[in-house]
Amino acid sequence: MSTSIETLRDHLFATLAALQDKANPMDIERAKAVSEVAQVIINTAKVEVEHAKVTGAKGSAFLDKPQELPKGITGSTVHRIS
Repeated sequence: MSTSIETLRDHLFATLAALQDKANPMDIERAKAVSEVAQVIINTAKVEVEHAKVTGAKGSAFLDKPQELPKGITGSTVHRIS
């Protein structure tokens, strides 16, 4: 199972699309359950962000998606404003 923020967004948008399907709409209770679980995941991500701010640590794989650099770019510099 993928645990990225993009996967969470994909599931939430799929739920929204299923709710809007007039021919076969998703059950409201099921959509509420998806929403509640998503909110828990979002809240844990917020805690990870706060933890990283306090400790200077990096986030988890959920928050930190590895980024590939374009060809010819060998590195990048991140400037942070506190």
